[in-house]
Formats: sequence, C-alpha cells, structure tokens
Amino acid sequence: MLSLVIPIFNEEKLVDELVKRTISSIESFIQDYEVIFVDDGSTDQSLEKILSWQKKNNHIKILSLSKNFGHQAAYTAGLEYSDGDLVAMMDGDLQDPPELLTEMYKKICEENYDVVSGKRIGRKGKNSRDLYAVLFHLLFKHIGEIKNMENSGNYSMMKREAVDALLSMKEKVRYLPGLRTFIGFRQGYVEFVRDDRFKGHPKMSIRKLLILAADAIFSFSRFPIRFCLILGSIGALVFMGAGIYVLVAKAYGFAVIGWSSTMLSIYFLGSIQLAFMGILGEYVYRNYKESQNRPVYFVKKFYDGGTEK
Repeated sequence: MLSLVIPIFNEEKLVDELVKRTISSIESFIQDYEVIFVDDGSTDQSLEKILSWQKKNNHIKILSLSKNFGHQAAYTAGLEYSDGDLVAMMDGDLQDPPELLTEMYKKICEENYDVVSGKRIGRKGKNSRDLYAVLFHLLFKHIGEIKNMENSGNYSMMKREAVDALLSMKEKVRYLPGLRTFIGFRQGYVEFVRDDRFKGHPKMSIRKLLILAADAIFSFSRFPIRFCLILGSIGALVFMGAGIYVLVAKAYGFAVIGWSSTMLSIYFLGSIQLAFMGILGEYVYRNYKESQNRPVYFVKKFYDGGTEK
C-alpha cells in the first residue's frame, strides 16, 4: 500500500488539477493507495474542493488542522496518520510533478532503496527564490553535518521502516529533508526539473524561507558556534596587535588621545559580543522550544473515506 502526503494551504485554484494528475499518476503503477491531504488552516475553499473529490474517490483522506502550523508540521501530521508500506511526500503546488512518483516507486521496488528523494537539477521559469535556494544548498553543503542532500527538498518516497525512524525523532524545530537524510538507510535519488507554479502565488514568503534555512543550519551544523570561536580568536589577536600599536604610539608620542579606549573597547569588542550573543541566542531559543514540549500540530477533523473523526 502507498500513502501520499500532500500539505495544502489556500490552493483552491489548483486543487482540481492537483487531484487529477496525482490520482492518474498513482493508479498507473499501484491500485492500493491513500492520498492524505493535510489542510494546514486554509481560509479559502481548498478544504471544500478536496471534500468534493473525496466523494468521488474514497482513497482520498483529509486531515484538517486547527490552524496554520507551517509546512514541516503539516508533513509531520500526514506522516503520523499514514498507514502505507510505502509513504511519499509531495508539495501541493504542482512544482513537484506527480508523474515522478512512478520512477520513485520503481527505484524502491527494483533497486531495493529504502528512501528515494527528488533531486532538482533545474527549474522552469525565472524566480528570485531560485537564487535563494541555490545559495542555501551551496552553503549547507559546506557547513552542514549531513551530506548527500544537495538540491533535495520534501519530495520523496520511503519504506515504512524509514518513516518510523523519521517519526521517532521528536524535535519541535523540524527540517524534514535533513532528518530524512540523517536516519541513514539505503538512499537513492531521481533527478527532475522542477515545474513553475500551475496557478496562484507561493505561500512560503521570503521570510518563511529564511526561517526554514536557519532551522536547517542551526539543527544540523556546529558551524555558527565554531564561527564564534574562530572570530573571537581572530578578534583577540587583532586586539593584541592593536594594543601593541597603542603602546608603541604612546611611547613615541604620536598616539591620538582617546582613540585607543573608544575604538578598541566599544566598536570592536562590542560588535563581536553582540554577534556572539545573537548566535548563542538562536541555540538557546531552539532549546527553549524543545523544553516547552508543545505538540507540533493539532487536528481539527480527520475525514477518512467520507467519515469525520
């Protein structure tokens, strides 16, 4: 059995096309399946449209969350409600082509992979977000502590063993592509060119993308802390050199009055300390979020084959 998890947030303009293409693709290679749409607090007619499709196809299930908890939380909810021996994750904006599910299924069945991820080798259309994505993956490739996930997003298919391992990690600040790579197992990739949006506007703002990138970096890299240590060490050396210069300048009588105390103590050390406090604050905040132990999401209703739970 295959479970496909698709988060939805205000996508009423493309729900019909999404369902048609997704169901057609899945039924081309498997008949025992469920498609779990996770309505992440939509305020338009997205939920109503999916409910109308459920009346025509009882393989469709709908998980309605109590509010918008975010992309990663919606995926987590869908994964926890899935029953399939194989579980796939796919964005609901049709930028991840549903037709690629066939290739992922073949790789798992014929080549015995446990996890198969979609690896983007290009994008259709021009968007400033593409530059941000390229810069993030380039940075994460060099400072992240998990490897082999370059240009891989949420689009993937996993065996149940891998899904259970992924769900066993209970951190509240979640970056699923990183967690999916971290669990190990035998991982493969299917390359594809990411489509442009079918209709509507992106729901992930630049601000949300930057927050997600920060979550990924602070969750899977010690580089920010090490950067503090390196910068602090360099600062100490520069300060020592400047101190020697000040002493020599005073000894020979060409020191500028007040320059040493003001420039060295306030501007230089003060800016470094503020930078350190900001980076340390990011780690402290994430520890605080974990210690709160709040649920990642709340379910309002679960529509399973036309019934509400």
